[in-house]
Amino acid sequence: SRHYKQSEWEVSVCTTLETAKACLISKDIEPLLILSDMNLPDGNALDFMEKLKKHVSSAEWIFLTGFGSVPDSVRALRLGAYDFLEKPCDLDRLDLIVASAARSATMRRRVIDETKQGYRKYSPEAFVGQSSAAQGVRKLLMRLTQVPFSALIIGGETGTGKGLIARILHYGGARAVQPMIEVNCAALPRELLESELFGHEAGAFTGATGRHRGLLEQADGGTLFMDEIGEMPLELQAKLLKVREDHKVRRLGSEKEITVDVQIIAASNRDLEAMTKLGTFRADLYHRLNVFSINLPPLREAVDDLDDLVPLFIEEYNAKAGRHVKQIPPDAWQKLKAHEWRGNVRELRNVIERCVLFAESHVFPVQWLQLGRTPEPSPCTADTTHIHLPLDGSMPLEEMDKFIIKTALERADHNLMATARALGTTRETLRYRVKKYQLNCEEG
Repeated sequence: SRHYKQSEWEVSVCTTLETAKACLISKDIEPLLILSDMNLPDGNALDFMEKLKKHVSSAEWIFLTGFGSVPDSVRALRLGAYDFLEKPCDLDRLDLIVASAARSATMRRRVIDETKQGYRKYSPEAFVGQSSAAQGVRKLLMRLTQVPFSALIIGGETGTGKGLIARILHYGGARAVQPMIEVNCAALPRELLESELFGHEAGAFTGATGRHRGLLEQADGGTLFMDEIGEMPLELQAKLLKVREDHKVRRLGSEKEITVDVQIIAASNRDLEAMTKLGTFRADLYHRLNVFSINLPPLREAVDDLDDLVPLFIEEYNAKAGRHVKQIPPDAWQKLKAHEWRGNVRELRNVIERCVLFAESHVFPVQWLQLGRTPEPSPCTADTTHIHLPLDGSMPLEEMDKFIIKTALERADHNLMATARALGTTRETLRYRVKKYQLNCEEG
């Protein structure tokens, strides 16, 4: 304990299991890490961990023993211990393990905090819309949150709300108080995805300096949301299938298996069943995951949902940006309902955000919708006293900015200091923008 106190750790020392139990149950301390000898005067630390783990769910456990045995080591890992070390233990090695375990516990604590927030935020009503399709999805969500399920597939085009559905299912179900872990299978290369999902031991591959708990371990008791699972390589699909069948995970570089209880929600914008016929997705994994399925309609087939979604997003971005947009003109509604929405709800959200941010009054700015084909930019002009800019949303802001700076430079004979003074900015800021737009100027 002296070593870690000198290293500026906050350390609480308990000499018996009974003392430790009293501290943990009373919440006098909320440790990131519990470092314990295996055998103490009043009992075995593994028995202690099994009974007390629920009181310190965010802490990592490391055990030290002078009488190491394979059964104890296996039991420790199955209970979720971070590591099991024999004494005497090299202090430098212990420091590395302690630092790695503390990082893991910090991440777990963050997940638990996010879980508590999500529990309050998500319910079936969070899937907004009055179209028959939206109502059907909500009814299905209400049923599914009332029954335990081990796996489920969500289908639908990009931007239809698959992530929202996954969170509603988790936070509305029996696993709501446990972690929900998310991974995008398309965003990681094969080797990194394998390490992230299954974890690794120190030395498992080049650069693996410490032990890493995989996402399947981190989601134990809760939910793993696997977005874009159709992009997962076939060899990793085989490993995931084994986890679904055996409920066990083996970290890279380890011979020991760890039991996990994970609800898997998989999502894809591709037709997974069709992929099984092409051989690009394993049929056995598809059937293991397809316990239930939800298919989300594209927004263009549920245009009536705009009546609820548009005001909802306006209210959201009013709050974020300090705007007060209330009135939506008829021509804005006409354009919104005529658009195809190939990007679905995600595209709609982005459009509403842009319009609210650029609103200059309580009226929704139709000119900033910019739906469909982008119009030809209106020309920028300048006379001796004024700069004339298009305010119809047809010209990108960067182009406007460049035109203003270029015109101001010309009026100041390309003198940087005089131009900065005229624009009311600093020389350093103007120099950066001149360089960005590749304009000519002279220091002065």
